[in-house]
Amino acid sequence: MLKSMLNIMLLAMVFSSASAKEVCPKALDFHKRPLGAENTVHLCQQFKDKVTLVVNTASKCAYTYQYEGLEALYEKYKGRGLIVAGFPSNDFAGQEPGTEKQIQSFCRLTYGVQFPMFEKTRVKSPHAGPFYQFLGKVTSETPKWNFHKYLINRKGEVVGSFPSQVEPDNLKLISAIEKLL
Repeated sequence: MLKSMLNIMLLAMVFSSASAKEVCPKALDFHKRPLGAENTVHLCQQFKDKVTLVVNTASKCAYTYQYEGLEALYEKYKGRGLIVAGFPSNDFAGQEPGTEKQIQSFCRLTYGVQFPMFEKTRVKSPHAGPFYQFLGKVTSETPKWNFHKYLINRKGEVVGSFPSQVEPDNLKLISAIEKLL
């Protein structure tokens, strides 16, 4: 009796762990380290059931002022389920040369950034990290510069790609976000 109960419990654990893994959408099935942290987090746990705007950022770019608009967007819609996720990258003209501590300090002190920021990431093809390779493959669009944006719906499906010139207050971007919220 005890042996069959243990077998049932073991099967339940295996099934629940397998089904938990299957539930995570491919777009979120990546581990990334929050900026300045030691351990990685599973993006699925962070962003599941949220509308997520993924942005490759840089502190010394002509588009750096977009941090302010991204933070305003995050503040306005986070209560309705929007996450803005920043991924600093030094891929374009060396415009993110700082350490993670310097980036974090710059973002908070200069632009009041409270949205989640993650480790420096390669975003430019062909050297992009796995997360950005996936985003580029799904949308057939890879970042051509800093502040490229990808929009992921609550189901974890990548539903939009917006080039750097599309600012956070752009009506097309806001409309796309509001439809998903």
